[in-house]
Amino acid sequence: MSAWSSPRRLRLAGVAVAAVATAASLTSCSSSSSDSPKDPLAGSKASGDTVVVGSNNFAESILLGDLYGEVLKSKGIKVTYKPNIGSRETTYGLLKNGTLTVLPEFNGALLAYLDPKAAPTSETATNAAVTAKLDPKLGLLNSAPAQDKDSITVNAATAKKYHLTSDSTIADLAPAGPEITIGASPEFQTRQQGLVGLKSVYGLTPKAFKALDAGGPLTEAALKNGNVQAGDIFTTDPTITKEKFVVLQDPKNLFGFENVIPLVYKSGLSQAGVDALNALSAKLDTAALLDMDAQVQSESKDPLVVAKAWLSSVGLV
Repeated sequence: MSAWSSPRRLRLAGVAVAAVATAASLTSCSSSSSDSPKDPLAGSKASGDTVVVGSNNFAESILLGDLYGEVLKSKGIKVTYKPNIGSRETTYGLLKNGTLTVLPEFNGALLAYLDPKAAPTSETATNAAVTAKLDPKLGLLNSAPAQDKDSITVNAATAKKYHLTSDSTIADLAPAGPEITIGASPEFQTRQQGLVGLKSVYGLTPKAFKALDAGGPLTEAALKNGNVQAGDIFTTDPTITKEKFVVLQDPKNLFGFENVIPLVYKSGLSQAGVDALNALSAKLDTAALLDMDAQVQSESKDPLVVAKAWLSSVGLV
């Protein structure tokens, strides 16, 4: 395992193949599923004038797929959806054979899947490393500023006590280290993208560490209840908004790069489609994605409705 591997990279690089029956609970809340057969793997390759937008089996990927599909539709491109397909192992193969045309991806996690030993030091280098490993029929478009990656996040009480805001960095928490407990997955203790890097890169050594999970419900609950003051939370987790957590900035990129990026079957997408998706990526930042995730996952709104509303608000449809 690369020392650069993080819980986020591992979670997205090796998402377990889920049964379609389990995934149906997500598709049922998206009206985009009406454009897809009941079996998301059913059907032949798209015809030459149809773009097929796929998504992996988690809520954020479905939302991103709806964003991609609707911005393509606004340019007069015929779109069908195959949401909630499964893991990257499945969707990557469907892209290679042309069954899918467009898939929302995360550059760092995709690179971890294609080259687990890679450790790029910039967003540009990450995208270049992915491109070098891609099947020649596939290509990356422009990456978005939006990232869904590991972070050091503090609860509202801790933010208030130490005068931390969304503009504060991990280094700003370092003076409080002797007074705080950090919660995260057990492996966070020994990883560079964990306590090792927090000390060497930002000078942060907590009083204590509590082994919980990788940005999941245990860490969220401990942070909410004050059992830990800081935790490893993914940057687009709706709990951040709901509980008024504060995500600390990571200017030295300890947690790598997980930019949202369209992965495409090159011969299946016109230049108009490329331009439309690149325009979308240019406007999609982490704050916007977090807000949309919160609407879908915390407020149970239809992801297609949320996607259309955001695209309209930024002038893309």
